[in-house]
Amino acid sequence: LLLRWRRRRGLWRKVAEAQQRQERSLVQMETAVQRFREQNPSVNVVSILSLPLPELSKKLRDGSLPLDHVFYAYVGKAVQITIETNCITEYLQESETQLQKMKLTGKQGLLYGVPVSIKDSIDCQGHDSTMGFIKYLNKPAAEDSVVVQVLRRQGAIPFVKTNVPQSLISYDCKNSIFGQTCNPLLYTKSPGGSSGGEGALVGGGGSILGIGTDVGGSLRFPAAFCGICALKPTGNRLSKRGIMSAVVGQKAVAAAVGPMAKDVESLALCLRALLCEDMFSLDSTVPPLPFNEEVYSSTQPLRIGYYETDFFTMPSPAMRRAVRETKELLEEAGHTLVPFELTNVDYVVFNFCVRGMFADGGTSFIKNLNGEVEKAGIGLFFWLAKSPHWLKTLLSWIAKPFVPRFSGIVGNLRANTVDEVWSLHHEIEDFCHQFIAQWKKLNLDVMLCPMLGPALRIGYPRKLSVAVSYTMLYNALDFPAGVVPVTMVTDEDEEELKGYKGYYQDFWDRTLAKAFHGSVGMPVAVQCVALPWQEELCLRFMKEVEAL
Repeated sequence: LLLRWRRRRGLWRKVAEAQQRQERSLVQMETAVQRFREQNPSVNVVSILSLPLPELSKKLRDGSLPLDHVFYAYVGKAVQITIETNCITEYLQESETQLQKMKLTGKQGLLYGVPVSIKDSIDCQGHDSTMGFIKYLNKPAAEDSVVVQVLRRQGAIPFVKTNVPQSLISYDCKNSIFGQTCNPLLYTKSPGGSSGGEGALVGGGGSILGIGTDVGGSLRFPAAFCGICALKPTGNRLSKRGIMSAVVGQKAVAAAVGPMAKDVESLALCLRALLCEDMFSLDSTVPPLPFNEEVYSSTQPLRIGYYETDFFTMPSPAMRRAVRETKELLEEAGHTLVPFELTNVDYVVFNFCVRGMFADGGTSFIKNLNGEVEKAGIGLFFWLAKSPHWLKTLLSWIAKPFVPRFSGIVGNLRANTVDEVWSLHHEIEDFCHQFIAQWKKLNLDVMLCPMLGPALRIGYPRKLSVAVSYTMLYNALDFPAGVVPVTMVTDEDEEELKGYKGYYQDFWDRTLAKAFHGSVGMPVAVQCVALPWQEELCLRFMKEVEAL
């Protein structure tokens, strides 16, 4: 007991030191901004912050906007948004050194002088990538991840790291080191996760471009909840070297790294910059596919599949309306909309996603959580994963007639044999080919899909793991999927929510109705999806939706 007490005290000491570092970071940022403003009192910060990324980067490249004016404008705004939402975990102070070097050399890239925020789990040399785990504190990365290296070579200035939920396997944003991040639009709402710090910072205007990751919706939830855009590319379109994961080695559900920004053109600019020779030479496992301008700039009418529900998670009234209104606008603009029939999403969620992610029975997940002082929001999951196989089987059998979804999750949280894992991978491949065959039979270019929204209240995502069905489908399929905000919750939506029952009428359905509640004025998005490696077509579709 004494040893355990000493160990816990040691862990809390590490947490206190990390929190002090976070505080020091904010002080350093405030001091740097104050010093700059005293030396440059006439800089119009508001006009700089109002510029969209394509315009800003053009002004930086042609010299009409000085590098330090832009940099300190965003550092100042980032401090303000962090005080409001608790989104930044660390200031990358070397960004000031990089800024001074760039002023001397003048070497330009596509993102010359653009300040970029980076998710906690993406390695930046000399800084921790904690994933919200205390055990990874004081273990700074030996080198930049490939994505960060390429950003730097393109002239971007990574300037902060942002908060994540413990383990990244959550779409809220809380851990026992840095605490809870709030939604910048409404502080009682979650910013989404796991790239929640990015969502809050970009959504609040404290960063013009953010880089996050996505293994079940981790880019798309924060974008949708905070009213911005994001793109989850095909898993291997951008390098994942130097990016941390809580479940290393699983191949069933594809993770991806991607950009978050206020508009689609900014995402396209980021992808243009990243898909370059530097990316392909630093990581030769990434296919050398440069950005296809022709596809992105095409104005040909599109043939678009769509669905309003996945028959697993009942959409909120605002979600359904978002898809319906977007469909009508697209039709008016001359595109063809074709209903797409989605089936067996329950099977995909339980057998492919839950079983695929935890095919080792949750062993690697448990390993990361062991010894942590808190299991921030994933305590029940941790207990289930640790339970013996016979107990999981029994719980699954007892729960099946009453709570079939709980039964599906518990039943698939078991250790699989190698034979079973291979069989599962084969089954996922088959499902993917069947999905593509259905897509091609309808001769589709892209797909319009619902996106969970509006933002759930803080604390609710951990009770609603099943609601990832709309996003996680496209990780299992490994299709590019982007998010575009299209509407806001109305009083009518809120009123209609009172009749929300759900498809299963279980605890999760009742809880989801409460989580959506009190959201008038909050953004609601749609998902835009394309076939694998068709990121440019996905972005082109997103641009169309955004414009309409």
